[in-house]
Amino acid sequence: MSDILLALEGVNTFYGPVQAHFDLNLTVGRGQIVSLLGGNASGKSTTMKIILGLVKPASGIVRFDGQPLNGLTTPQIVRRGVGSVPEARRLFGDMSVRENLLMGAFARKDRPAVAQDLDRVLTQFPKLAERLHQRAGTLSGGEQQMVAMARALMGRPKLICMDEPTMGLSPLWVDRVLELIAAINKDGTTVFMVEQNASLALEIAHHAYVLQTGRIVLDGPASELRADPRIRDAYLGGQEAA
Repeated sequence: MSDILLALEGVNTFYGPVQAHFDLNLTVGRGQIVSLLGGNASGKSTTMKIILGLVKPASGIVRFDGQPLNGLTTPQIVRRGVGSVPEARRLFGDMSVRENLLMGAFARKDRPAVAQDLDRVLTQFPKLAERLHQRAGTLSGGEQQMVAMARALMGRPKLICMDEPTMGLSPLWVDRVLELIAAINKDGTTVFMVEQNASLALEIAHHAYVLQTGRIVLDGPASELRADPRIRDAYLGGQEAA
């Protein structure tokens, strides 16, 4: 079994005449947390959309667990084992927390195991057990982010893609969400995250890439990038990556 769970190979992407990616190459190792950093309009969110099948690259290959994802629909990609925690959480606000969590298992047919997994995620996120029958739209931002993360786990993913998981949260909730991401990874789920807070992302990541106008300009172990003067000047000197 390969140590590489996800790979983007020579990916070029366009929005009309505008090129968003230029021969993009990156890998996510099995069992790792990999963070993608970059400023506005760097192509970070488009990278996430390509992995999930929401945007089709003009050329290049996306491989997951050794198999190409090109041409698959988003539900098919989810069934392969890719979960998603989208930017702004995208919950069903009028539905209960329980109903939102069960939406994460929409592709599964093993109902008894789904019930067991619901119990498991409520143990992992005990605050959600207290809110189980509350409308998701009435929760705080941090609580909604927990629902989005737990919902993704309900699909039993091998990989969870997280787009700006700490955006809009209070400092207390930022720390809590990052702790939960590290715990999810420790339990065996690989994480690929786009994160605006470069400093905190590099604290929990194993590896990181820096994307600039559609090109990878820097990558390496997160511990080394934290000490890299180019990263400090660009992202850690007071102005965090967006």
